[in-house]
Amino acid sequence: MVWWKRKPKPPPEPAPSQPRPPAPSRSSTLDGAFIEYNPDLDGNADPGEVVWTWVPWEEDPTQGKDRPVVIVGQRNGLLIGVPLTSKPRPDEQQVCVGTGPWDRDGRPSYAKLERVLEVDPAQVRREGAILARSSFDEVVRALQRM
Repeated sequence: MVWWKRKPKPPPEPAPSQPRPPAPSRSSTLDGAFIEYNPDLDGNADPGEVVWTWVPWEEDPTQGKDRPVVIVGQRNGLLIGVPLTSKPRPDEQQVCVGTGPWDRDGRPSYAKLERVLEVDPAQVRREGAILARSSFDEVVRALQRM
């Protein structure tokens, strides 16, 4: 008969009085960002790519989930991007970027223009794909008009 040891319990959540670790992405603007189209599927996230990273919920930034994000630029060592959604919302400012391998169901995706994010490159889970130059340009133009 073989006996297996139980896995140790995970460490407890930090007490409310302890500061939380910095979020891998947070709300931002385009101010001071270097905007460029320079995709290169080399394992590093680059402007013009769709990557997966943790994105905080709008209602509660202490929670969130992995989402596809189109990277449009960089600032101070951080990536600047906007999350993608498969749900068109007429009450939100969005740009359709079409379909791509970042969505396994092949659904059209929409860049959420009101959610500009700073993303820590070390927190990018994976590269998803290169966004078409025309879609990238449309997203950037729309962001710059806001």
